[in-house]
Amino acid sequence: MGTSQLKKEISLFVYYFFARYLPTQPVPGFRFAYWIRRILVKNIVEQCGENIIVKSNCYLGRGEGIRVGSRSQLGQNSRIGPYTIIRDDVVMGPDVIIMTTSHNFERLDVPINRQGYMQVRPVIIGNDVWIGTRVIILPGVTIGDQAVIGAGAVVTKDVPPRAIVGGNPARLIRYRGEGLNV
Repeated sequence: MGTSQLKKEISLFVYYFFARYLPTQPVPGFRFAYWIRRILVKNIVEQCGENIIVKSNCYLGRGEGIRVGSRSQLGQNSRIGPYTIIRDDVVMGPDVIIMTTSHNFERLDVPINRQGYMQVRPVIIGNDVWIGTRVIILPGVTIGDQAVIGAGAVVTKDVPPRAIVGGNPARLIRYRGEGLNV
């Protein structure tokens, strides 16, 4: 095991058994917790920008193929699948799920739990995107720059730049810049 792999394994251990449970804003000590998680996540994910915020209990698996841009936030209790790309200045609410894989289910002669997994389909989230609370993003989705995903949305297909979407399945509501902030 090389030095970088050992560093990753230690970071995974410390993150999952200790640091992910540290407080999130506004609890006293949250800045220290953000600093600790940021250091550990930089060792876990494939690529990590500057000044990211990782809120408590964010699950990243082993960080395989995950890239996080500068000044982005990974929401409290979020679950981020492998090969997810999160660009700069992304804001993520709590309980967001980003899925990049799923079960095979087509065969009727084999139980679903024995059919294995579908091929990984990366999710790409553009710059300056706001992902609301309890959003689910399904495999293979690309979210364009400056989009807003409303709370509770289930995103099943690509979202164009500046789009505001919501619902299940997520549908276009309007585009940013077309109306007043409410």
